Amino acid sequence: MELGLTTFAELYPVGDRPAPSAAERLREVVEEAVATEQAGLDVYGVGEHHRKDFAASAPAVVLAAIAGRTERIQLTSAVTVLSSDDPVRVFQDFSTLDGLSNGRAELMAGRGSFTESFPLFGLDLSDYDEVFEEKLALLLHIRKDEPVTWSGKFRAPLSDAAVYPRTDNRPLPVWIAVGGSPESVVRAGLLGLPLAIAIIGGQPARFKPLVDLYHRALAEGGHETQPVAVHAHGYIADTEEQAIADFYEPYARAMSVIGRERGWGPMTRAQFDGLRSQEGSLFVGNPDYVAEKIADIRDTLGLDRFMLHTSVGTLPHDKVLHNIDLLGAKVAPQVR
Repeated sequence: MELGLTTFAELYPVGDRPAPSAAERLREVVEEAVATEQAGLDVYGVGEHHRKDFAASAPAVVLAAIAGRTERIQLTSAVTVLSSDDPVRVFQDFSTLDGLSNGRAELMAGRGSFTESFPLFGLDLSDYDEVFEEKLALLLHIRKDEPVTWSGKFRAPLSDAAVYPRTDNRPLPVWIAVGGSPESVVRAGLLGLPLAIAIIGGQPARFKPLVDLYHRALAEGGHETQPVAVHAHGYIADTEEQAIADFYEPYARAMSVIGRERGWGPMTRAQFDGLRSQEGSLFVGNPDYVAEKIADIRDTLGLDRFMLHTSVGTLPHDKVLHNIDLLGAKVAPQVR
């Protein structure tokens, strides 16, 4: 089973200190990715957002910086908001990253959990689903065929167009990232693409029917078994008490900010404790506890990859690095 981390390069205040600058946070992200490889972990992912509380609006650029500092770790977007981007440029960015990293690039395509990129790039939210389907189809066409002849509703047509650079020795890996929509899960299965599930609330075991649906869709589409990954929030410290003390305040602050936008109430300690329980979606505690939870969700959902998202609320850089060390040195050996 592969283990790794993801980040959106969050920009929330750190304790009594103001939020770091975007430049400072991005440099920390590169250092955290280097530490992830040094800890013996398998994958590092950078998400895409276009708002003031996230610094990572250009994942391919950040991942390219990481590629220059690492040698082995897989580098993935988490996710690329394909709906508001151009599939030609996305393919060029990630095939370039693949060359720079000696074949370590991956692309996770999703519709995104926020919608700020739609007005930013002149798109209509009423086209939310249709535009993603069209652009995913074009991306997969570009990945497969050269040259490309294509026409659609949301982009100018291509006629016998060559898209460069190409990847060496393999097609560019493309995953579908979902938040729990059955339609998205079925789409991934029918297309024969790997599936990444973001679990940021509730009980992970409740996602098993979606994973089963995905495998049925793979079979219906005539495809071989594909990897399944989970992205979840969490943090590891030497003791349970220290993990809670470090993580609760920044996590509750960040989730409460998002909650105000989406009509949720403020995050409470009781809610946090419920999510942190053995059945909940938060992977917060000492290494033994987190390892047990990861192993449980692996066995329940049949996972091939687990990605821990620690920077939900901005934590001090040294604590994130220690969390990475514990994930690699103490959690990963138990899980594996």
